[in-house]
Amino acid sequence: MKKPFILSAAFLLLLSLSYCGSARRGAPTHPPLNIESQAVAQGEVVFMSHCNKCHPGGAAGLGPAINNKPLPGFLMKFQIRKGLGVMPAFKEDHISDRELDNLVAYLKELRSAKE
Repeated sequence: MKKPFILSAAFLLLLSLSYCGSARRGAPTHPPLNIESQAVAQGEVVFMSHCNKCHPGGAAGLGPAINNKPLPGFLMKFQIRKGLGVMPAFKEDHISDRELDNLVAYLKELRSAKE
């Protein structure tokens, strides 16, 4: 008689604990970017269309976080063009050189906002 009661109480306890979590889930931990430059604004558009799926907001998702990488711009460009590991390469027919420059400007702004 006690065994079914204990099992159902344990089940309800585990079920209720599974819904506990941070109230900040999904809430930004830093202020929004102050995008004053046209290049950074256009870089954000490129980021949202090509990068945000795997690096949501620059944080880790399917891919690693990219808002805390201390890479110089030319290495960012190299990694974007050539890919690395499971990251696909984005050739000039996907992201133009100008869009790539804007994307790197946006990533640098994203990184500086994180600091």
